[in-house]
Amino acid sequence: MEFGLTEEQEMLKTSAREFLEKESNRNHIRTMMEDEIGYSPELWKKMAGLGWVGLIFPGEYGGGEMGFRDLTVLCEEMGRALLPSPFVSTVILSGMPLLFAGTDKQKQEFLPEVAQGKQILTLAILEEDGDFWPGSIKTRAEKRGSEYILNGTKLFVWDAKAADYLLCAARTKHSSDPEDGITLFLLDAKEWGVYISPLNNLDLLRRQYEVVLSNVPVPAENIVGELNNGWAILKKMSLYATVALCAEMIGCGDKVLETTVSYAKERIAFGVPIGSFQTIKHKCADMLSGLEYARSLMEWAALALDDDDPDAPLAVSMAKASCGDVCKMVCDEGVQIHGGIGYTWDHDMHLYFKRVRASDTAFGDGNYHRELIARYIE
Repeated sequence: MEFGLTEEQEMLKTSAREFLEKESNRNHIRTMMEDEIGYSPELWKKMAGLGWVGLIFPGEYGGGEMGFRDLTVLCEEMGRALLPSPFVSTVILSGMPLLFAGTDKQKQEFLPEVAQGKQILTLAILEEDGDFWPGSIKTRAEKRGSEYILNGTKLFVWDAKAADYLLCAARTKHSSDPEDGITLFLLDAKEWGVYISPLNNLDLLRRQYEVVLSNVPVPAENIVGELNNGWAILKKMSLYATVALCAEMIGCGDKVLETTVSYAKERIAFGVPIGSFQTIKHKCADMLSGLEYARSLMEWAALALDDDDPDAPLAVSMAKASCGDVCKMVCDEGVQIHGGIGYTWDHDMHLYFKRVRASDTAFGDGNYHRELIARYIE
């Protein structure tokens, strides 16, 4: 199978790289690390103006009607630039569930606003144990008249401070099957009873928050999908989110490799560039070959999702296991080859190191996905 980019994808990749090199440069990244909400609304508007935010939405909602594989081209460039933005939270974690399962009214109300950069969404699902599985969802939603009252605490919510709406998973029924009884609600992040507090997390460019819900009223019409059947929507969304993170990690690894090779050519030791040493050459070769294999698996997974391939879950797990392991290795070697400077706060290497490790953990690490592969084969 040929995984090369189409002419349109090449144009998207080139324009995205040029834009991000200008707009998400080192100064911007360092500024956003200290920013309260962690992203630039002005830059978000520019991204929406380029059609990035609505790239995969249908034209009737102001979208670009492009495929998920096209979106991963963007995600790869965003990872390469360490772009601090609520893109994944808004477009994939929340926008795609709305696209999959939202009512016509919900789609007409929210998706055009998202595509134009006027609204930011995020997903509130993880709780005390931090695991993405239905049994961990303890937040309660009790029906009172035409509303549901939500009570509970969500943890590790990406970009919650920036969000206008939260797509929140809550339990509306208890049964022996933990997947049964989970419902998705769209709730106003500024609603009374929603308390958002920042968390200290590994990735300094993707903010996470604790969201406490205390008697928060949500209209029944804000249910996304069917009552008690929200977990199926989340499982489907997780496939796309996992591949998007794989693409980001590949972009990070690609930039780390480029930076490391450049440094190895310039750093002089014993009178010669360290890149002339066989050990350094072997490390760089391993980084390159590993990234090529991982990128191919990511591309296969993205195409499988675009084609509704029945093997898509297998492809996604293979991609996540490979991309996580390879990109962690690439970042480790990048830090080692840079030596002492690679450990310093002023160098950007630690930011890629942290982003890859945080993304590797999200939606399951390599061990988790190898277990899924084994079950799939059995």
